[in-house]
Amino acid sequence: MKTGKLSETILKRSVLGQIKQHREEVLKGAGVGEDCAFLALQSSRDAFDREEGAAATATAVSTQTVALPVRNAAYLAVMAAANNVAAGGGRPVSVMLSVTLPEETEESQLKTLVGEAERCCRDLKIQIAGGHTEVSGNVKCPVVTATVIGTADRLSEQMPEAGECHPRRDIVMSKWISLEGTCILAKEKEKELLERYPVRLVNEAKAQEKYLSVAIEAETALSFGVFAMHDVRYGGVFGALWELSQKTGMGFDVDLKKIPVKQETIEVCEFFGLNPYEMLSGGALLMVTGDGAGLVSALEEAGISSAIIGHANCGNDKIVRNGEEIRYLGRPWQDEIFKIPYRE
Repeated sequence: MKTGKLSETILKRSVLGQIKQHREEVLKGAGVGEDCAFLALQSSRDAFDREEGAAATATAVSTQTVALPVRNAAYLAVMAAANNVAAGGGRPVSVMLSVTLPEETEESQLKTLVGEAERCCRDLKIQIAGGHTEVSGNVKCPVVTATVIGTADRLSEQMPEAGECHPRRDIVMSKWISLEGTCILAKEKEKELLERYPVRLVNEAKAQEKYLSVAIEAETALSFGVFAMHDVRYGGVFGALWELSQKTGMGFDVDLKKIPVKQETIEVCEFFGLNPYEMLSGGALLMVTGDGAGLVSALEEAGISSAIIGHANCGNDKIVRNGEEIRYLGRPWQDEIFKIPYRE
C-alpha cells in the first residue's frame, strides 16, 4: 500500500466492511468522509434528543495520526483531530496523546514534541487529559496520534435519505487551500526555498500555521445553518470534495478559479512541482448551504475569509471547471505532501 491515507477502496473493503453497529450509544460512527464519531453516553439512545433546543449533549470524538518526520508533528496531530470535531459540529475539550518514538530519540526531542502538543492545546483552549508514550525499534520517526474529545448539542449534518433528491446548494470554502502543506514545507525546506525566494515570502509561508484551526468558521456555519461540513486535509480540496460527495450522496460542480489559494502556496508548490489542489490543506472548511452569499457574509463578520466555489446537486457527476475545460473528479490518490523527502 502507498504511504499516506488509506485508499477509499481498501478502506471500504477491509475496514468499514467489518465494522458493525453493536451499541445504541454510538449515534454516528465510521464511514467514508466521517471523521468524527458521536456518542450518547447516557442510559439510552433516547437520552440524546435531536429536537431543536434540546438540553442533552453528545460526546464527539476524533482521532488523527501524523507520521511525517516534521518538527511540529504533535501540533499538527492535535489540530487535525480538533478540526474534525469542530467540522462535525462539536466543541473540542480535551485530547489523549499517544506517541511512539524511535530508539535513537533523545529525551530533549520528546520534551519538544510534547511542548508542541501543549502549544496547540493553548491555541485551541483545550487540555491534554492523558495518553501513552513508548519507544519502538519499528518506527523511523515519531508517530503521534491525537484523540480529541468534545461535546455537541446536535449533529451538524441532516443527512439525505438514500436516493432522495435535493435542490442545488452552494459550496462555500473558508480561507485558502494547502495552508498546512505550505507551512510544513516552508519550515522543513526553508534553506532550499531561500535559494530562490526572499525571506519575506518564506516567512509568510511558515506563518500560515496560524490559520490551521477551523473552529470559528465551523461554529459560525453551524449557527447560520448548513447542510453539511467537511474539513479539508489529506488529498487537498479535491480529496475533500470527493469525501463530501460520498457522505452526502450529492454530486457537485466547482469552478477551479474560485478556489482561494495564497501566492506563497503557489510559489512553494511550483518550486517542488506539487499540485496545490491535492496537497495537505488543514485550515480550510467546506460548507454546503442553501444561502452561500449569506454564509460568506456571516463568516466575514466573524473575521474569516471565504468564497462560494461551486454548488452541490442531486446528480452523480463530480465536475471541476477551469474555464472551458471540464474535469470529472475521480477518487483521491496519495497526498502531494508525501512526494517530498524529509529528514529522519
